[in-house]
Amino acid sequence: MHKVVILGTGPAGLTAAIYLARANMNPLVIEGDQPGGQLTLTTEVENYPGFIEGIMGPELMDNMRKQAERFGAEFKSGWVTEVDLSERPFKLTVSGLGEVVTESLILSTGASAKLLQIPGEKENIGSGVSTCATCDGFFYRGKKVIIVGGGDSAMEEANFLTKFASEVVIVHRREELRASKIMQDRARQNPKITWSLNRSPVEVMSSGMKVSGLKVKNNESGEEEIIETDGIFVAIGHTPNTAFLNNQIDTDKVGYIQVTPGTTETNIAGVYACGDVQDNKYRQAITAAGTGCMAALDAERYLEGQAIHDWSQSL
Repeated sequence: MHKVVILGTGPAGLTAAIYLARANMNPLVIEGDQPGGQLTLTTEVENYPGFIEGIMGPELMDNMRKQAERFGAEFKSGWVTEVDLSERPFKLTVSGLGEVVTESLILSTGASAKLLQIPGEKENIGSGVSTCATCDGFFYRGKKVIIVGGGDSAMEEANFLTKFASEVVIVHRREELRASKIMQDRARQNPKITWSLNRSPVEVMSSGMKVSGLKVKNNESGEEEIIETDGIFVAIGHTPNTAFLNNQIDTDKVGYIQVTPGTTETNIAGVYACGDVQDNKYRQAITAAGTGCMAALDAERYLEGQAIHDWSQSL
């Protein structure tokens, strides 16, 4: 039986692994089909503290993993298909590993950005297609970019990108936007933002290793056109990776895990959540790492408290 199991290997899960391994908790880290999380899909990361010239996303995650392994964290690959949190110890069913039993559990499974599912999109992620304006906006200083989406997040990211880009084109499949009126007004009043409404993205165009445009279809006439651009930001929402929990953990209506304010505690004692799986606001590597540290400390204190309780019960 394990003292603590960590699900997920993004910045949150790996930071938790580093802290727990250094505390001699021997954490087991289970990585799914995308070890390293969303940062493995990015190129250069310039806003993570400590790297003056920036660092490649995959390299940053590989360094975190090696650091955790150095202190004794154990890594295994598998997909969690079933979780039983009804009693301690908790039981996980993991493909390729069978049943895994643990005294505590840290959930750092992240949230997956929704994609357009059009040709050329996945091939150009990290090379002109992005799902994070805060992460990648700086690289488009003085360039023309496109935001796809019509909600508050799309409007917020469009306004943010105008700090760098010369022009931001908002592409949305409907004439009406889903964003709140105040967010729409801010975007419409921004002179750097232009609009391409009632248009559905059809294909990401690229020339060699660089995005060159977005092919869109006019939903009224059916005609297609190419909007030239240096970068495309997809802002149509995220899906927290919590379906496998089968409603055993309290979440909001979208699926993000709810934690006790100021902690990473879930509604089940001994189960903690960190990173993007419980954060629908910031979604940054540094904030994820911070909550990973919190989850590790919360789990460590919980296990110490359980040890004292079990010892007193044996007297």
